[in-house]
Amino acid sequence: MQLQGLRVVDLSSIVLGPLASQILGDYGAEVIKVEPPEGDSTRGTGPSTEPGMAALFLGVNRNKKSVMLDLKSAEGRAGLEALLATADVLMHNIRPQKLVALGLEPERVLERHPRIVCASLNGFGSAGPYAGKPAYDDIIQGLSGSASLMQRMTGSPGYFPTIAADKTCAHVAVHAILAALIGRGLTGRGSHVEVPMFEAMVAFNLVEHHYGRHFRPAQSSAGYPRVLAAWRRPYRTSDGHVCLMPYTTAQWARFFTRTGASALASDARFSDMASRTKNIDALYEEAGKLIAQRPTGEWLAICLELEIPAAPVNQLDDLPDDPHLAAIKFFREIDDAGTGPVNFPGVPVSFDGKRPSIRMPPRLGEHTREVLEGLGLGAALLEALLHRSPRAPAPPLP
Repeated sequence: MQLQGLRVVDLSSIVLGPLASQILGDYGAEVIKVEPPEGDSTRGTGPSTEPGMAALFLGVNRNKKSVMLDLKSAEGRAGLEALLATADVLMHNIRPQKLVALGLEPERVLERHPRIVCASLNGFGSAGPYAGKPAYDDIIQGLSGSASLMQRMTGSPGYFPTIAADKTCAHVAVHAILAALIGRGLTGRGSHVEVPMFEAMVAFNLVEHHYGRHFRPAQSSAGYPRVLAAWRRPYRTSDGHVCLMPYTTAQWARFFTRTGASALASDARFSDMASRTKNIDALYEEAGKLIAQRPTGEWLAICLELEIPAAPVNQLDDLPDDPHLAAIKFFREIDDAGTGPVNFPGVPVSFDGKRPSIRMPPRLGEHTREVLEGLGLGAALLEALLHRSPRAPAPPLP
């Protein structure tokens, strides 16, 4: 495994931090999820067949160990300090003003553990006026322009129907942490990495939407016309919908010729990328009229013939039966002794042709004894910490 031998201590909760550490765990790191006595709040979010193992928790906590430490107690903080002495990465989503009471300000952590990568996953960067403010996905979607993009599409501000800020920023956190680890390999020194959701989502949204504002003076307002076009949606066919996207000039020419609208192939409005971008609403409207005349299956066959990207519209519940995902065995099932059969989306990447395996997300405190006994703690401290921890459940039956 690519990150085998790397120890990550994760104090974060909910989705942003746990998803980031799950990815590191998928790649082979030993991820130790440090939880308070009540556990991560997502342990109770969604359906479950076992208390503390609810759906949202399962979605972002596979391939981890759980250690229960009460960081409000001196013993809990001492246990964490001993754990950090063995760690390569510390991750948290604790607001700066609350770090002081825990002795976890990044500069102090790095004084005690000079080789550690300390990653702060917060709503906002520490240098600006928003520093320290609380934030969740909905707040960041509104502030970063995501909700306004929905308004331009629908007429009313709205959130993307997915926790886009949490998940996007989790991936930003992973590559930032890996970059810091590469830097440590070159210098021998750890570092403090900030992953602010607001800044990360502004950067995400403006990849294409900064558009004419790259220039001085601005050549247009913000917003990439193609993706904001009213017709940019799955096209209605004679019996349903299809996702169909000619993009290059050659693809549009083949599409118009094949549909008997060859005059549109030479229409000056659609003759090159710049012209199509300027007239994108008209282009998509004309395409929509043509696509509505045939059934979905016929369009999929035509686009395969013309080498134009096209696909049916899958419902979320359809995905486990998608022929591609089924063929590669993307979904993985674990027959867990406590929860029963549990189905997971697999790790999407592969290394040398093999996708990483998946282990069951941990019960609260399941690995407390295993991890703490390996830290060389004094007998009194170890006993105090284990006394506070729930007993680990019995191992799964073979």
